Amino acid sequence: MNPQRSNRRQALGWLAAGAAFLGRPQLAHAAPWAPTGNITYNIGVAPGGSVDLYARGIKNALDTLKLVGGHTVLPLNKPGAAGLLVLQAMQKARGDAHNLSTFHTGSIAGQVTGVLKADLREFVPVAMMVEETTLVAVAADSPLRSATEIVDKLRQSPESLKIAVAPLRGLNLHLAIAKPLKLAGVDVSRLTVVPFRSSGESVTAVMGGHVDVVIATGPTVTPLAQSGKLRMLASCDPVRGKGPLAEVPTWRELGIAADYVSYNGVLLPPGVDAEQIRFWENALRQVAQSADWRQLVEKSGNKPIFKGYVDSHRYLQSELKDTQELVASLGAGAR
Repeated sequence: MNPQRSNRRQALGWLAAGAAFLGRPQLAHAAPWAPTGNITYNIGVAPGGSVDLYARGIKNALDTLKLVGGHTVLPLNKPGAAGLLVLQAMQKARGDAHNLSTFHTGSIAGQVTGVLKADLREFVPVAMMVEETTLVAVAADSPLRSATEIVDKLRQSPESLKIAVAPLRGLNLHLAIAKPLKLAGVDVSRLTVVPFRSSGESVTAVMGGHVDVVIATGPTVTPLAQSGKLRMLASCDPVRGKGPLAEVPTWRELGIAADYVSYNGVLLPPGVDAEQIRFWENALRQVAQSADWRQLVEKSGNKPIFKGYVDSHRYLQSELKDTQELVASLGAGAR
């Protein structure tokens, strides 16, 4: 995609645009933008995981709350190439805000590790909607009784347990398990990491005994734990959760200060203008405030939030830097 110099110019331009965007009176003369047709919500994963769940939850809220002028939001799953297929579709839709996609910490991790052959700084993150809890779980009948037992076993033999992640090595779920294990003295370069197309598939594999441990976000793990099919052994959050997560210890509580928090939101194509950004920021703020959306997120064990365009852009920049440092320290790139 664009060379590094172009990315630096665009980042500076985004910061300037963000300042202007906050100064709303400067745009008072511009005609408000609104959709003139149906919206395509491009989802870069297979159905069954949290990314798909939240994209469809946002789609449903936009439709139900009538926030897109009577038009329809059409979800379109395009799994493959760590999300590159979706970003290529978004590139082709340059300047057309009738296209949405997911803005996710996993894509940032993929860019840093080289799994995702794209530069997210070319796109426009317009909102962050969910703070995700990442959980370590095993099958209900697993002989592994605690996260401490997993750590002890992997210290002795890093290859001895099959650890399921989705959709690929080198993304956020891989980093979320590698970080505490590395800090606990495990040689993470020797782990047996087994990738699946979606977290739905990875939890199915652990329940079937094909892998020993799964790491996935709350929406995938929590319902299965509540039904007695999985046991949750550790949370990557800095503090213990509520509801069904109240009994799940954090890595920090287990003596391993290795928090890892992921965020999920909405991405727009390159080249959209300030009025298009404003429309979607306002619409998504209303989604974030709706009772049905908050219930969907909280039921899954995650935290509903709302951060708009400027904060989302700042997060993208800071998370790229932080993830570069984390990957360098872990040696956890894709392979």
